[in-house]
Amino acid sequence: MPENINKEGFFEKVFNYEQNKEWKFEGDLPCVVDFWAPWCGPCRILGPVLEELSEEYKGKVNFYKVNTEDEQELAGAFGIRSIPSLLFIPKTGQPKMAVGALPKDVLKEAIDKELLTAVN
Repeated sequence: MPENINKEGFFEKVFNYEQNKEWKFEGDLPCVVDFWAPWCGPCRILGPVLEELSEEYKGKVNFYKVNTEDEQELAGAFGIRSIPSLLFIPKTGQPKMAVGALPKDVLKEAIDKELLTAVN
């Protein structure tokens, strides 16, 4: 199951943008951060897909969810303008953003390419 995180959890597990100007990943495993909101239809479609992927990639990739209604500052820090927005974060290198409720096969391809085979 993707873990719901707030700003403090994001600082601890992903990136503390208040302490670091340059990107510095804090996590142990690559991760996918889902910026979503409860009222968002496409977000509700994407939710079960991310749950399946979190099981398939257990121990290899962490999945986090950020409710943009509750965490407006965090969403603003990443320039989130439309949801769902997914932030793909490799262990090393720069994160990449994807917008929209992407199909599962596209998400798997992005995870495999950007997070698991990326040598930066």
